[in-house]
Amino acid sequence: MASSSGPALNEELQCSICLEVFTDPVTTPCGHNFCRSCLVFCDVCDERKQKAVKTCLTCQSSYCETHLEPHLRVPRLKKHKLINAVENLEDYICQKHERPLELFCRDDQMRVCLSCAEGEHRTHKTVPIEEESREKKQVQTQTDVQQKKIQEIEHSEPRKNLTSSFLTSSKTVHISNGMIIGLGILLVAVLPYAVSMCVSVRGHSEQLKMMEEPQKRAEDLNKELQQEITELKRRNIELEQEITDLKRKTIETGLTWAQKFAVDVTLDPDTANPYLILSDDGTQVYFKGIRQDVTANPMRFKDINVMAKQGFSSGRFYFEVQVKGNDDWKLGVARESVNRKELLLTPDKGVWILILMQNNRYLIFADPPVSVSVRVKPDKVGVFVDYEEGLVSFYDVKSRSHLCSFTGQTFTDKLYPFLNPGLNLGNSTPLIITPVW
Repeated sequence: MASSSGPALNEELQCSICLEVFTDPVTTPCGHNFCRSCLVFCDVCDERKQKAVKTCLTCQSSYCETHLEPHLRVPRLKKHKLINAVENLEDYICQKHERPLELFCRDDQMRVCLSCAEGEHRTHKTVPIEEESREKKQVQTQTDVQQKKIQEIEHSEPRKNLTSSFLTSSKTVHISNGMIIGLGILLVAVLPYAVSMCVSVRGHSEQLKMMEEPQKRAEDLNKELQQEITELKRRNIELEQEITDLKRKTIETGLTWAQKFAVDVTLDPDTANPYLILSDDGTQVYFKGIRQDVTANPMRFKDINVMAKQGFSSGRFYFEVQVKGNDDWKLGVARESVNRKELLLTPDKGVWILILMQNNRYLIFADPPVSVSVRVKPDKVGVFVDYEEGLVSFYDVKSRSHLCSFTGQTFTDKLYPFLNPGLNLGNSTPLIITPVW
């Protein structure tokens, strides 16, 4: 009966995704069980989500095998920090510097980022996380081996039996100068890892003395091993406490992290198309089917676009735009040198935007355009830019979810917030730049 139920039990304990015994199992609403790690899905897949195989600590996104391909091919993306796909991405990002925790400080026994290592930990001993992990495994292996040795010593024959064992089973070989070889047999019985020895004895009294020495040595070695194991256990406890502390910390990621880089943005009337109406404070724009009386300006867009006054040539910045009630908009960032008379605005033209078309279709405006899967129509869209990393990300502020990103871009001049309220004929719903709370 046991043999027949064994395979069935194994099947019950097996994750249907990885086909291995459950690791940290969770139950889905439909009643199925899976490993928690197997439910990490790709952030880029549009419709049927594929299982993520890697998480990029730089992009702060997880990718399936298909969408990971640019990270394995594009030179800039190859520099990003990839780890096995994880759900709790926040445990791997430095709260202070928003960079990957890819180093370990041995002085303070904590994970740090490169900025930490170059700052407050610059005089400390820091090593890559991978190196520290390998050494921890070696320490654990060494501890296990030594504990096994201690158990072997503790379960070996009592001291009172050593003499009779030696006298009855030990073999000796006499040579011309009276030396006796054979103590190695006794040492093997007492210390499985001891080396064979040759000891010179003379007379019966010296032989008995010899039999006491291995036992004393075993006791001394036992004491040393116990002390070493105690020290290793102490170190392991400290490491476990450090891991617990890291998990306990609430490290902000995603939209909350991006909002730290909020900037004040106002629209530049000198760049606005003549058919656009801007509010006096420069925070609202909408289309009106009547051409405004404006001065000629080479910086003015031919299409119904407008840029902000504020430009950024380094670092990170973030702003939010209310789009509620508007069914035809474009927003994102554009470089300073963009051709203001160009109608098709794509990354190769110096514009990185997300658009909503009147058929409720969301697109990353590239060549060709890429469809974006949006479950709930956003009322407010957040735009985050990391200049050095070549990253432009879009967020649904209300649901605090990531919509899409341009990655691996190359920025060479200033980037400006960019808005297009669309041809909402009969509907003057504006796009509104709102404060970030």
